[in-house]
Amino acid sequence: MDIEIRQMVDEAELRNSVNVIRESFITVARQFKLTRENAPTNAAFIQLKDLLKMKEKDIHLFGVYKDEIQIGFFTIEQTDNDLYYLNKLAVLPDYRHNGYGKQMLDFVSEYVNRAGGGRISIGIINENLVLKNWYLQYGFTETAVKNYPHLPFEVCLMEKSV
Repeated sequence: MDIEIRQMVDEAELRNSVNVIRESFITVARQFKLTRENAPTNAAFIQLKDLLKMKEKDIHLFGVYKDEIQIGFFTIEQTDNDLYYLNKLAVLPDYRHNGYGKQMLDFVSEYVNRAGGGRISIGIINENLVLKNWYLQYGFTETAVKNYPHLPFEVCLMEKSV
């Protein structure tokens, strides 16, 4: 059940990560009828240029590996001294329900704590109750529900203290 988490450093790793992110998020996109047209910023439609822009903005990109196969991905972005955003948390469908997501969240909590941060923030589709309950079980609390004009769903913002 052990995984290796490592920071993405080159374009070849990011190229593979694009496929991992798309495959991981397309299940939710289908469930909530998201398309390139109605939700172009959804991770199911991510492109390499998007990851390269994140890297340029000093957002930390991480690949998750099981037996040298990339099975997951996530980003961590420091917004101020205390708050860090966790984005694009992805686990390939064939690897879900094996505890890898929890290991990833443990890594993020330790990373933020070591960096001197105090809180982790995420945003998810508000109607995705399975995912929301999973984050609640891990210690996140709902802080707000917002509508954004470019998204066809409500966004639930959640935070966890570390």
